[in-house]
Amino acid sequence: MSASRQIHLVRRPNGVPVPSDFAVVEVDTPDAGEGEVQVQNVLMSVDPYMRPRLTADQPLDVPMIGGGIGRVVQSLNPRFKEGDLVRHGAGMQELFTNDGKGMQVLTPDPGLSLTVYMHALGGTGITAYGGLLETGALKDGEQVFVSTAGGAVGSVVAQIAKIKGCYVVGSTGTDDKAAWLKDEVGIDAVINYKTQPLAEALKEATPKGIDVYFENVGGGHLDAAMPRMNVRGRIPVCGMISTYNGGGDGVRNLFNLIYGRVRMEGFVASDFPHLQAAFVSDMTGWLKDGRVKYQETILDGFERAPEGLIGLFSGLNNGKMLIRVTS
Repeated sequence: MSASRQIHLVRRPNGVPVPSDFAVVEVDTPDAGEGEVQVQNVLMSVDPYMRPRLTADQPLDVPMIGGGIGRVVQSLNPRFKEGDLVRHGAGMQELFTNDGKGMQVLTPDPGLSLTVYMHALGGTGITAYGGLLETGALKDGEQVFVSTAGGAVGSVVAQIAKIKGCYVVGSTGTDDKAAWLKDEVGIDAVINYKTQPLAEALKEATPKGIDVYFENVGGGHLDAAMPRMNVRGRIPVCGMISTYNGGGDGVRNLFNLIYGRVRMEGFVASDFPHLQAAFVSDMTGWLKDGRVKYQETILDGFERAPEGLIGLFSGLNNGKMLIRVTS
């Protein structure tokens, strides 16, 4: 047995989660038995998709859902050896023991930071890649709008679109994120939706309309985008973060789908296993040659996971929010 900690949901949030909705619980983790491995978490991810699950899907008083990268510290499973880095979906546990199902050995490129395998080369990266290129059916040179373009998914979407020769408009909620998108990433126009009237600014920024709107927000963003959609435009729906804590603006312009023949389709990262090899090859090259840039917000300490999740809804993060459990 080894001492460990887990993050539990102990109360259903009412609106934006608060620290008292969670608890850090001390537990004993069993040693690896026959066919099992014991893994120590190195990095954990917190993501907006977790919030809706807190309302119903996430059980109380058990480890929170979530993915991460860990290091094998004990192994009685021939698929893994001690010291291996692994991707896992074992949730918010400092240390865990299981049979290895759902885990994959990770061999990181020595020229890249391990952290990129939690975003640009991880779940958020394949979400952006598959959502834009397959669900959004992007064509080179099209007109693209990306909501929350400063986030972990949106920033990758915007940069892939630029690589494909597109005109790209992004929205974000702070001036520093807007400056990064404009000056460092090099997208064509940026809207700070907290200081600019979104519908008017989007109309001005999209004189040729929108062929692909990559949807992360819903509400007022979707309402502003609908009148700008070109005929046979596509709206891949990755998230609707404006509605996750209740409330949010209503959408009045969905009728534009009809005569614009606009296709709107939801998707999840697991829809794209057939794209994985191409994604890894493309993204590795783009990262190494500087065509894809990224930002990270890393909170040190396992117990800070609730803080990181809550911070997603107040703009605490620049780019991907990560929890560093150990080095």
